[in-house]
Parts: sequence; structure tokens; C-alpha cells
Amino acid sequence: MATFEIAGDGFVLDGKPIRLISGAMHYFRIVPDYWEDRLRKLRACGFNAVETYIAWNLHEPQEGRFVFEGIADVERFVRLAGELGLHVIVRPSPYICAEWEFGGLPAWLLADSELRLRCGDPRFLAKVKAYYDELLPRLKPLLCTSGGPIVAMQIENEYGSYGNDRNYLNFLKDTMVGAGMDVLLFTSDGSEDYMLQGGTLPGTLATLNFGSKPEQAFARLLAYRPESPLVCMEYWNGWFDHWGDEHHVRGYEDVVDVLDRILAAGASVNFYMFHGGTNFGFYNGANHIEFYEPTVTSYDYHALLSESGDPTDKYWAIRDVIGRYAELPDVPLPAVSPKRGYGNVRLTERASLFASFDRLGPAIPSVYPETMERLGQDYGFLWYETEVSGPQEQCAIIVQEVRDRASIYLDGRFVGVVERWGADSVVADIPAGGAKLGILVENMGRINYGSRLRDVKGITEGVKTGAKLYNHFLFNWTIRTLPLSDLSGLVYEPCGTSGSLGDLGDEPAFYRGTFTVDEPADTFLKLEGWTKGVAYVNGFNLGRYWERGPQKTLYVPAPLLRAGVNELVVFELHGTARPVAVLQDVAELG
Repeated sequence: MATFEIAGDGFVLDGKPIRLISGAMHYFRIVPDYWEDRLRKLRACGFNAVETYIAWNLHEPQEGRFVFEGIADVERFVRLAGELGLHVIVRPSPYICAEWEFGGLPAWLLADSELRLRCGDPRFLAKVKAYYDELLPRLKPLLCTSGGPIVAMQIENEYGSYGNDRNYLNFLKDTMVGAGMDVLLFTSDGSEDYMLQGGTLPGTLATLNFGSKPEQAFARLLAYRPESPLVCMEYWNGWFDHWGDEHHVRGYEDVVDVLDRILAAGASVNFYMFHGGTNFGFYNGANHIEFYEPTVTSYDYHALLSESGDPTDKYWAIRDVIGRYAELPDVPLPAVSPKRGYGNVRLTERASLFASFDRLGPAIPSVYPETMERLGQDYGFLWYETEVSGPQEQCAIIVQEVRDRASIYLDGRFVGVVERWGADSVVADIPAGGAKLGILVENMGRINYGSRLRDVKGITEGVKTGAKLYNHFLFNWTIRTLPLSDLSGLVYEPCGTSGSLGDLGDEPAFYRGTFTVDEPADTFLKLEGWTKGVAYVNGFNLGRYWERGPQKTLYVPAPLLRAGVNELVVFELHGTARPVAVLQDVAELG
């Protein structure tokens, strides 16, 4: 057992002064086989603590069904960090931001249109309490006061950027204390006045998040808490990418300079991120400042470790700075992990999405287009189908408030795309006998930050046809839920011996091929000539790809591979002229 407490303007561990030099890495962005490797590299760099969020949507994917195994085994991650001599900071807020889908909130919360998020709404608090009743007893044995490595725990995440409901913050704090969370509790916010006014609690440690100008930030905090320890809980040493944007890079010279000034001020610090990892599956989030911007699959973050866990020049430069303020551990320094290129993978089999509907999800009749959450679905795609009368020349097909991207088909023929951030309609001729209208909608990630968190997915208002200015709503739909979490029931047919898709065109389809591995190693999947979709290796969802970039490769960790034959499945939305992928030994992030 140990105690970690505030003493004057610093911290003490069992009565001895200590400064936390921490790095963030998220267990849910790293395959479990690599947790120890990443933690050892953190320790070798001179850090004495690791910080992780806890993602509610990972642990309670459906209300009342809890998951704490595999990549969700946060208890194992924390114990492992302790065994390696690291202190642990956990941030189990209901909301975590983190560029993670819906900021970590579970999608099923949105099925209740009356429920209000991140405030004292009794309906929301009841959901949080049920989750905490499962989570907090799991953390209790891992607290330093119970002999574990957890020394501090966050109450809410950057709440001052969102609201000012102090009753809500006190509810979270009281729930934690009532469950025996007897370690140091804290809040973290930006350094603007309204953020510190809305997000902090009297008698609770207030910490700051920033990427530059530490003197100004700490001066603002001291104006509110003149005797408080100085802590930068998120030192933003890199940044994340959106689809269609440029890959973000922050050189180590600037990062080193700001860190030196933070440490010279006597402050504790947590690097966000030390190792970013990957938004596997459909777990990427999105921003909406001026318009909707989904985050890419890679969460490389231009951090101290690359997405595949290799030390960068930033790693070595930061280690040198830490060595000026703390004793560096006498442990082996990390080497670059082996990478392999397995060459071309020809995808020789194909399963049309339209022919596979009955194998992927039931047909649901509905008078109007229903949202994903109301249908009990969290991630993936939805298919909406109805009849349109004809003839109508130059008919506008308007998808009102689509979230997020819709491919539109008439009698199975692709006629265009409607995107949340672009045009809301396409124009087509409807024949005299009418046509079957089909709309495939992709959830590209729920908003994870700001005032637009209530980000329901699918067709959220309705579909209209007619002239652009004079039109009417369409009713009587058939809807298919397509979470694409289990593809084992698909039936494939040969693509053809030439490898060319010929007249298959731009119909959405699944493509399957195999490749042989002699010795598994990290590799990177490149889909040059493909348009947009999702890739799976041995049934594991690697995440989204998109020709729009900046990301050009998907990270394939070695533990996902096996010696011998491996399977690659690509769900492509718009077709490819050549169904060949490449497994190469280098990442291309832009």
C-alpha cells in the first residue's frame, strides 16, 4: 500500500517528493501482445508513469453487456505497467474525447432522444452509475492505496470546454469516492478562463492541457489556484489527421524546448501522446468545427513512438531532456521492431453486397428512414430501399441531413454520392415504370468534441424527390443493418482469371484473397487503385481506407498474422480496376 498526495506545490509518494513524468498510451489502440513492448519503451525513455483513458463504449457495447477481455482488458494493462515499475494515471470519465468514436460514449445512449449528455440529467446519471458499478470495483484493487500502481484518477475530461454543471461533476466525484476510489482525484482543462471556471471543482486538483506557452498557461492556473501543484495533464507534442487533410508533423526541436520550460517550472507532465497507436475497426472519431471532419484510421499522432511502436527522433531528443531533470533507468534501450513486406495479394473472390444482404442483416420495414441508433446498431453501414414513381426527368434525389456519407443507386445502378460536408442531392432520370431507390449510408465516426456530440447516424430527417425547390418526402422503406462485425456467412464467387473486374463496375462488394507468411512480422497494407472501404485480416477489422488520404497504408501488427495461410478481405464501396493489394514493410501516412 502507498499514498500519493499533494504537499504544498508538489506531490509526495509515501511522504517522499515525486514529480510525475508520464506518457499517454491507450490500451484500446494497441494489440494486447504489444502492451509490454510499448510500456518498456516508455520506461526506457525516462518516464515514471503511464496515462490511459478508459473507453466506455468499448466496455459496454450494448447496455448491460460488459466486456473486459482481450483488447478491453484494462486491468491487465494496468497490472503490467505496475510490474514494470510504472505509476499509472487513469481517466475513466464517461467522456474521454481522444479523437475516439463519440468521445468514448456508447452509441446506444442516442437511442433515447430525450436523454441529455454530460450533465445532471437523471437518465444520463443512471447510465453512468450502472457502468461505474461494474468498472470501479475492478479498479479498486489496482489503486496505490490497495497496493496497485494507480496514483491518480480523473473526474471528467475537459468539461470546461463543454459545460458548467457542477452538480454533474460532484456526482461523478461522489460516485468515485463512494466506490472506494481513495487516490488523488483531478480535473483537466484548457487554460482559458471559461474552461477553468466551468471544469474545475473546489478542493480538487486542477490540471491543464496545452501544447505551447507553458508560462502563460501556468500563470492562468495560479490565478485560480495560487498554491496548486503545476501539472500539464496533456502536453500535445503532435497532432491527429482528418481524411482529406495533410499529415500533421511537429518537429522535436519545438517539443524539446516546451518540455524543458515545463520541467524548469517544477511541473509534472503527461505527454499526449507518447504512443498513439491505431483506431482499429470503426472506432475513429470526428470533429465538427466549421464542418464535419472524420479522423483517419492511424493515430500515429507524430508521437515519440510511431504507430507501429518504433522510437522516433523525438523519442531520443525527449529522453535527453528528461535526463537533465531525473535519473534515467538502467534498462535496455529499444530497437526498431522487424517489418516485412509480403508482396502482392491477389483478391481472387468476390461477394456482391446486394446479393449478400440476407447473410449480413435482417430486412426491417419502416414507414420512414430510421437512424442507426434507433435500430440498435452502433457502427458500420445502413441500407435504405424504397420505390420511386416515374417518369421524372432530371429528378433531384435529396438526402436531408445524412450522417455521414451516402451512395445512391437506382435499380442497382450507381448514380452518385451525397456527403454530410458537401452536396445533399444527386440528379437522375426516373423511367416511366418507376425505379427502386437504394441508399447505402456509412457512419464515418461520431463527433468526439464540442457542442455537437449528439451525432446520430444514418438518414436523420428523410429523403425527398422532385425538383430541387419543389419536392416531397418518400415513405415506406426497407432498411438493412450492416454492422459488418461478422463476415463469416458471406459466399464468394471467382473474380476471373485475368484479375480485372471487367464490367463489375462500381457496385459495393467484398473481395477475398489469401497470402502466405513464413514468419509473422509487422507489415502495412496498401490499397493503391482502390477507392474507399474497410479491410480485414484474418477476421480482424484493420479500419477504413480512402483514396482521399493523407493515409495510404493500414498498419497490420504481427500478432494478427499466423505462419502459413492468411486471409485478406476488402469491402470496397466503389470498385477497383485491379483487385490486388500490397503488403509492404514501410508505412505511408502522408
